[in-house]
Amino acid sequence: MDANTIKQLIISVPALILAITIHEVSHGYVANRLGDPTAKLLGRLTLNPIKHIDPVGTIIMPIALYYMSGGQFIFGYAKPVPINPSNFKNPKKGMAISAAAGPITNILLAIASSVLRMIIMLLLSMFPDSGIANAVLIPLTLMLGYSIFINIFLAALNLIPVPPLDGGRVLTGMLPYNMAITYSKIEPYGFIILIALIFTGAAKYFIYPVVSALYLLVPFI
Repeated sequence: MDANTIKQLIISVPALILAITIHEVSHGYVANRLGDPTAKLLGRLTLNPIKHIDPVGTIIMPIALYYMSGGQFIFGYAKPVPINPSNFKNPKKGMAISAAAGPITNILLAIASSVLRMIIMLLLSMFPDSGIANAVLIPLTLMLGYSIFINIFLAALNLIPVPPLDGGRVLTGMLPYNMAITYSKIEPYGFIILIALIFTGAAKYFIYPVVSALYLLVPFI
């Protein structure tokens, strides 16, 4: 592993882990506020990434994507936070709100990353040749730039209206009861459908427009 690879991983991996960890914690936090303490009781309302690591999504997938893309792309996901809808006063509505918390949190993280990136770039313009700039500020700028991208991409991906993705659960919560029951039956096949959408290229017709729309919400890019 050469120096450039190590540098790229140092920049991208922390942003990815933070994005997927806070995404999952937000689901559990909102569910807890709505009456379901399942995630809290299982110790999942923590920012400790070890509690949220999924062997495939957090380790194998990011490494595979990194090498398959020649170091240009890295992505992954965390272990889903368990939610028991029977604990909600309104299970259908509670699941939809809990699901929406993940993408909303990623959008807010992208906005926060953009604001911090702007502040650091202003500091760089004031101290362009300082040792702190080269050692700290420039790497932070790169890391925050990746954080903007990964959070927007993660939000867009999860908004695909196919359960068990967040968008699918939000849509289920918005549908009339009988239609919601019928639509939720595709959840066991959701990831197969998602993989098919990705490999056929159909997913891009949803993800790209959503990504473009979300970028409009992020200042200072």
